[in-house]
Amino acid sequence: MTNHTLVINCGSSSLKFALIDAASQRTTVTGIAEKLGLADACISFKQDGKKVELTLAQGDHAGAMKAILSYFDERELTGSVIAIGHRVVHGGETFKQSTLIDDSVIAAIEDCARLAPLHNPAHLQGIRTAQACFPHLPQVAVFDTAFHQSMPEQAYLYAVPMALYREHGVRRYGFHGTSHRYVTAEAAAMLGKPLAESAFVCAHLGNGASVAAVLNGKSVDTSMGLTPLEGLVMGTRCGDIDPGIFGYLATELNTDIQGVSDILNKQSGLLGLSELSSDCRELEDAAAAGHTGAQIALEVFAYRLAKQIAAMTVALGRLDALLFTGGIGENSPLLRAKVIKLLGFLGLALDPAANDAAFRGKAGRITRAGSTPALVINTNEELMIALDTAALCEPAA
Repeated sequence: MTNHTLVINCGSSSLKFALIDAASQRTTVTGIAEKLGLADACISFKQDGKKVELTLAQGDHAGAMKAILSYFDERELTGSVIAIGHRVVHGGETFKQSTLIDDSVIAAIEDCARLAPLHNPAHLQGIRTAQACFPHLPQVAVFDTAFHQSMPEQAYLYAVPMALYREHGVRRYGFHGTSHRYVTAEAAAMLGKPLAESAFVCAHLGNGASVAAVLNGKSVDTSMGLTPLEGLVMGTRCGDIDPGIFGYLATELNTDIQGVSDILNKQSGLLGLSELSSDCRELEDAAAAGHTGAQIALEVFAYRLAKQIAAMTVALGRLDALLFTGGIGENSPLLRAKVIKLLGFLGLALDPAANDAAFRGKAGRITRAGSTPALVINTNEELMIALDTAALCEPAA
């Protein structure tokens, strides 16, 4: 019988899942439960090119997990599940690698919830729901922050009183670590270069976005910080900003810190600049049609991204390749072209035809022969979670 790992990424109102055979790296089923907690909660399954959509009579996380279990039972898949892997956004300094879940791990994830109040509580809900539905299976937490725990002090410390770091954990943690780890390993394989002898800047670009400097397979710097607000311009997040803006806007708008935080997290980025949309595809179409706000948003996005990429080369000392991944990184030839043009001084020279061809799942090199390589690589965080989980939960022979 094929051994499967069930991968779960639980949000406050959603539950994404994938059933993966780690040995063959084949995905058998994927799906998502959405609008959890609402009257129109639903769940969808994709298998063998076919999609099944169902309403959830019990429209919460427990109901979604029961629906998944029922779907597996009907297709005789339940017995093949040997372990469950959970994406967890924040592991603080406690977790430097993926970890089998026990009571002490749950307590540590709860403690880190103060650093990720929108994410960790939802992940804990997913863990507890999965434990209730699959009480006999081992479960593993795979942390977004773990990969970046190799950063040196000069990269992760903020220039604030050290007591804030020691007593309150104020430092740069970084995110998207599972994606950066997967993509840099894939890049080394594509280039025929040992990962332990490589220097990559990886740009994970989606609604949330970050860059990471990865030297010899280890993260040495990254753009996101204590929270996922720092760094690049994102879909609705501002990225790097003068912290004085918090106090200024609180006064000007007669609001509190939470009100300002909501503006910077939910109303800024591409949406705020364009006054149109947070969706890069919509903005590219609008920009081509002459929408000034969309044009400005894309220019700011590309410029800030190029600056961050250039800054990351300081941590590397050289650049073996620039890597693009994530929804935007994999599917926006326009933004990739803008960024590479700005970074020509690093030896990058675009191959326009190859860049245009790298779209909708097609990966590969997008720079000319003889120039510094830039690669488009399709990330696979779910597979990375499955591989980590399977490695920690190998069944007895």
